[in-house]
Amino acid sequence: MLKPVWLICLSLMILPCAAAQTFDFPSSAAEDPAAFSQAMPALARQMIGVYREDDRRTYLDNLFRLQIVAGRYADAVESLRSLRDLGAGDLSPQAGATRILHGIFATAKVRQEQDGSPFDAAFQRSFREAFDRLDDRTSALVMRALGVDLTALHQTLTGALEPWKGKSAIPLADALALIRAYQADQAFRSVLPLAAPLIAADDHRRYLIDQDVPVRTADGATVCVMVVRPRSAPGRLPALLNFTIYANPQTLLDEARRTASNGYAGVEGLTRGKGCSPDQPIPYEKDGVDAAAVIDWIARQEWSDGRVGMYGGSYEGFTQWAAAKHRPKALKALMPSVAVAPGIDVPMEGNVFQTFVYYWPFYTTTNKTLDDGPYDDRGRWWRMNRAWYVGGTAYRGLEKIDGTPNPFFDRWLDHPSYDAYWQSMTPYRKEFAGIDIPVLTTTGYYDGAQLGAIYYFTQHHQFHPGAEHYLLIGPYDHVSGQRGTVGRLGNPQASLRGYAIDPVAQIDLGELRYQWFDSIFKGKPRPAILKDKVNYEVMGANEWRHAPTLAAMGNQRLRLHLSAARNGEDYRLSARQPPAGSFVPQKVDLADRTDVDRVLPGGGIVDKELNRSNAVVFVSDPLSQSPQSLELSGLFSGRLDLITNKKDLDFIVELYELTAQGDYFELSYFMARASYLRDRGRRQLLTPGRRQRLDFQSGRLTSRRFQPGSRLVAVLRIVKSPGAQINYGTGRDVSDETIADAKEPLEIRWLGGSFLEVPVRRGL
Repeated sequence: MLKPVWLICLSLMILPCAAAQTFDFPSSAAEDPAAFSQAMPALARQMIGVYREDDRRTYLDNLFRLQIVAGRYADAVESLRSLRDLGAGDLSPQAGATRILHGIFATAKVRQEQDGSPFDAAFQRSFREAFDRLDDRTSALVMRALGVDLTALHQTLTGALEPWKGKSAIPLADALALIRAYQADQAFRSVLPLAAPLIAADDHRRYLIDQDVPVRTADGATVCVMVVRPRSAPGRLPALLNFTIYANPQTLLDEARRTASNGYAGVEGLTRGKGCSPDQPIPYEKDGVDAAAVIDWIARQEWSDGRVGMYGGSYEGFTQWAAAKHRPKALKALMPSVAVAPGIDVPMEGNVFQTFVYYWPFYTTTNKTLDDGPYDDRGRWWRMNRAWYVGGTAYRGLEKIDGTPNPFFDRWLDHPSYDAYWQSMTPYRKEFAGIDIPVLTTTGYYDGAQLGAIYYFTQHHQFHPGAEHYLLIGPYDHVSGQRGTVGRLGNPQASLRGYAIDPVAQIDLGELRYQWFDSIFKGKPRPAILKDKVNYEVMGANEWRHAPTLAAMGNQRLRLHLSAARNGEDYRLSARQPPAGSFVPQKVDLADRTDVDRVLPGGGIVDKELNRSNAVVFVSDPLSQSPQSLELSGLFSGRLDLITNKKDLDFIVELYELTAQGDYFELSYFMARASYLRDRGRRQLLTPGRRQRLDFQSGRLTSRRFQPGSRLVAVLRIVKSPGAQINYGTGRDVSDETIADAKEPLEIRWLGGSFLEVPVRRGL
């Protein structure tokens, strides 16, 4: 039971309430590295004497970090031991594994103090002693923590320090965040230079590792493979394959080792042209046949029991479906996370090309590993986007602005329809019927690739109604939708873009991975969270729900019409059909570039303002006045009746909850090119001046329990920004249109027959 605030304060006797406690912190510390190095131990010593926490696990987890920063290493060792003795209780085993590493560091510091040993020698001794006691699974998680990015750690530290420049005191919560960031930065900066030979020696003791293994494909190409197997394996093993274009040697080894530590043969396969492959890198086009070749190769190895599962996220989710298209006999299960679908959500969404994909071929195809230069040079792409937008040149000419040829992006632009080029990469229509193996898809409501993940899920169930295909979805983005809300160091992710994630949604998808495959290959129970085909967290309700289909997430459809009646500065989203002849006008000057440097509101999941650029906004009446009485869960759809003066247009429909407190909560959106709505594979232009109907079905799920008094907001926006193609409406290939094609502004009358249908659940 939580104590009242006054009782907590009383329990601290003469100490101020923890929530109000502040600590001295020199104003020079944020500017002067030497002063900062002196200030942090002093801050930690101040805090140790007064810091308290009701939850003992949280208290000890913060206390040992304070003790390390204060230089009280023996005390930190004892705090870590006490924390370990509490037993299981962390969100993820990764947290406990990371604390083992902190314990090794603190023990080495104790030895350094006691016998004067150099830190290097003391750390090596402590590392070996600790790892001798660890099982394979725990040791793999500790090593995974050692793969942390020092640059990212330092950025976290800088972000925690920045607000305190020029200030002389720091509150408790912020001081703890700063201490944690500082302790992690300092500890890993000390140990990472020493870790490589220690890791290699422990790997040699535990695993059989084969790197840079060439595998020939049927067309004479070569793909590069890594295999990691546990030395303790009693016989042949099932294999788990991650097939990827992201040829980062450290990440590949971390994943393969983690898989081997769970009792599988861990196999990492690379897109042809990557790693030890002598061929030229080719994204997307050959991954299906190449991954299938690797699966066939695995099945022939003496260490294989003939069964292969695949896992991975984003591009690696795509490669699973690409392999399944060819139905290799040994492929027995998939776990695609945030899986992209070429031609569906990359490099275009709703047949509208997205410029954020432009740099990606430089990152992935210019060498045998990865080229971080283009990835990190965001200024280069901002300048290119801005120059294109202001100049109004053809989208196909982006490479002329950048100055470097981009042949893969050019090739994609040659296929603006979902044609045979895209269809050849992943299962298409009836090909899904032949995929008769268990599949677990994970994604998030705020995952940019959710569209692809839901596409695979719906197509598989449509063409194979009995498919054993499960979906798990919650308030995750592209990263947490494949890893969960647990970082490499075991730290829980409590928020996303300003939204406080419900506690039940904080999960470790890495752990779920092995529970899933153990249920298939080792006869263990199916993961408890997978109670039905659709498993989704209801934001705001702190609850997982389970449904047999996407349609069953709601128990009714709420139809809301786009009314010309005013609702303040906006229009009404009305339960009543508007009178005949009514319409909402919209006018967008596609040649206007005065907005190029406009700072747009929003960016968080919860915001006080809407982005109203190039948009009309519709607001409903309050949908619920009683607590816990309405959820919006599922896929929304709509019908747009319109008359326009152009042959085509690109539009977005965005949904928000507008709370009684005036907050806009982002729910979902739909983007499309009007001429491809009926068939993404065949363009059908609009007829200017004639009434037309656009029916659409969103491909992005959401689930949210509305607060009492909340309204639904729909934003109907025309696509016009530096970040995507601009459709000028001539009917020609949009990649060839220029600002000269804009001519008169785009004019639309959204007619009274237009409506949205949202899936809701009432009577909770």
